[in-house]
Amino acid sequence: MEDFAQTLAFEVKKDIAERYFGFRKIIEEDSNEYQKEVIASAFTLETEIGFDLLRIYALLREDTLIRRFYELTHLGEVLFFDSYVTSSPTIRKRLLEKQNVRGFFKKSRFKNMFFDLYDSLLEHVEHYRARLASLVEEHDVIEEEIKLFYKKNDISGIMLFLRSLDGDASTSGTMTGGINTSSTISMENKMRLHAPESVEKILPILPAIPSPSSIRAELNSLIEEATLLQPNFDLNKL
Repeated sequence: MEDFAQTLAFEVKKDIAERYFGFRKIIEEDSNEYQKEVIASAFTLETEIGFDLLRIYALLREDTLIRRFYELTHLGEVLFFDSYVTSSPTIRKRLLEKQNVRGFFKKSRFKNMFFDLYDSLLEHVEHYRARLASLVEEHDVIEEEIKLFYKKNDISGIMLFLRSLDGDASTSGTMTGGINTSSTISMENKMRLHAPESVEKILPILPAIPSPSSIRAELNSLIEEATLLQPNFDLNKL
């Protein structure tokens, strides 16, 4: 009879452990995948949007024109800007020399490159925004998974129940009084699941930028002023 009780206790413990750690593993795997996607989005922000912006800065060059560009695109805070990018001829050359140069005239070459970069920026911002929207949803799912996990798994109660199977718990008030021992609370705190940081607290949330056709007159004015301020700048001579 004692062997049967021990076997039954073992099976009960095994079932509880499999359910508890199985659900926990799913949440931890989801959290790890989410964090990997956040890192990938940060890399996208830097290598795609960042480089588009740096090349646009290299074309516009003047701080006032760059600020006007941000006002036109509603991008908010200026990203990845360093005055050295616009003041160093070497850096400007490196940023722009691999870009496709189209046009018969100096001014048309400048304008074509600017709009090529704007199109690239538009595409990359849309892609980045879609990824962040997906990450916000993933984070919400993880938070709901954790809430459900704790709704179905009372760690203190489970630990006390497992002790009772081993005969470690007293017979009076075993499931209500006496569960808040310091060791149980300490173990519960160590094992507690926490949702990862929300993406909004890690990466900038960029607004959708206008299509070039919707602000073409304003962009043409910006380009005109940029070319007037740089009369000797020719993309064919990079």
